[in-house]
Amino acid sequence: MNTNRLLIGLVIALVIAFLLSSFVYKQFQKASIVKPTSTQSLVVAAVPMPLGTRLDASNLRVIQWPASQQVAGMYSRVEDVANRAIITPLAQNEPVLEAKLAPKESGAGLSATIPEGMRGVSVAVNEVVGVAGFVTPGTMVDVLVTGRMIGGGGVGDITRTILENVRVLAAGQKVEQDREGKPQTVAVITLLVSPDDASKLTMASTDGKIQLALRNTIDAKKNDPPTIQQVDLFTAGGPKLQIKHGGGGGGKKSTAPAPPPPYVIEVITGSKRENKSFPNAKDH
Repeated sequence: MNTNRLLIGLVIALVIAFLLSSFVYKQFQKASIVKPTSTQSLVVAAVPMPLGTRLDASNLRVIQWPASQQVAGMYSRVEDVANRAIITPLAQNEPVLEAKLAPKESGAGLSATIPEGMRGVSVAVNEVVGVAGFVTPGTMVDVLVTGRMIGGGGVGDITRTILENVRVLAAGQKVEQDREGKPQTVAVITLLVSPDDASKLTMASTDGKIQLALRNTIDAKKNDPPTIQQVDLFTAGGPKLQIKHGGGGGGKKSTAPAPPPPYVIEVITGSKRENKSFPNAKDH
């Protein structure tokens, strides 16, 4: 009897152990199974591309992107963005989005990056004017011009700020001939300006000397600095003149030195005393 009971107990223990091990095995199997993630196609840049590049199959590729992570303006087919230009530089593997593309009818190149109603004007600069190479596409600059004053009774050169917070579209080089006909490399900066400012910039670069002042891209404040005359900097004790951008005699504010005090003489006539003033000789 005891032997039978031991056998029955052993069988029951083995059955329980088998059931427990089967349960644990199935739980491990469920835990190890990874559910497949649903994906979708996303068009990205295959290589780094500068502003104005025309898109085609040679510089684009398609990757798989989680379907649950939608990106506004994304594309899933290369042919949907082919022959369109980008209006901002793209890094390798960066998604191609609608907000980064020029309109379909605008073509490619730099012209595609110019918003409607604006103009791109190029000016030749040297290393100093170009702020030692730190003026690159996307930076913001002020444009200053120095030239000879015309009218208004002024003497010497003046410097004034004609444009503020202007975006640089492109910075490159071109080859020109010097006075002797020899080729020389000239740095060229292309600025994004309004049609009116395009006229100002052209006149300034033709008849005067321009200088670019690099500014923080988040600093959009208009300062409207006063015009500086040559006499303000290089005349000892001379009058301090400030000319606002209106130009001409009406916009000039001058501060003349105070006249010297007159001579005062006491005149005695009998018992009568009185003071008489006479102009100081320096007034003449």
